[in-house]
Amino acid sequence: MRPRLERLVGELVKFGAVGALGFLVNVAIFNLCIHSFQLAPIRSGVISQVVAIGTNYLGNRYWTYRHIDKNRIHRETMLFFFFSGIGLVLENGILALSHYGLGYTSPLADNVAKNVIGLCLGTLFRFWAYRTWVFRVGQQDERTERAPRGDDADDADGDGADPGAEGPVPGGVSGGVSGSGAGRVEVGGLAAEEQREDRRQLLK
Repeated sequence: MRPRLERLVGELVKFGAVGALGFLVNVAIFNLCIHSFQLAPIRSGVISQVVAIGTNYLGNRYWTYRHIDKNRIHRETMLFFFFSGIGLVLENGILALSHYGLGYTSPLADNVAKNVIGLCLGTLFRFWAYRTWVFRVGQQDERTERAPRGDDADDADGDGADPGAEGPVPGGVSGGVSGSGAGRVEVGGLAAEEQREDRRQLLK
């Protein structure tokens, strides 16, 4: 449980760093489109977010989830932009509701609606979607956890120290069950063997 939690925290930190970069790109282009090119808020929001999505994909693919299998990169890319598109609609839907539905048309209100409220909701949705459907982190973690560790794999192959197998032990002490079928367990050297032999003679 603890390794899985540590992996999740690591993913969140990296995802947050990539998201912070995407946020800066998003805000910069959004305000550039509005103030420099005099574009409408929704159009500016769509353009800025498309560029930010591209930035986020590169950051998540080659840093946050770089350990995930890249053999299905075509499917992965399609799913990434599909879910990013849903996040785009979610963020800009909040902006449209604020700007056109509620009448908050100032630049500050537009930035709060899109880059605070909308971005928070969109980020939560994208994090869930990316690790569940795009990069398949859950399945990757399960395979990693189920894979035998090095010592277990050696024991399974017969190369490790098996409590029930014969073999010399450093110091001249033999461990395991003897192969003679007598059921005798060798736990020491010659002295221990002689003591057991003496006990058997007494029992006779």
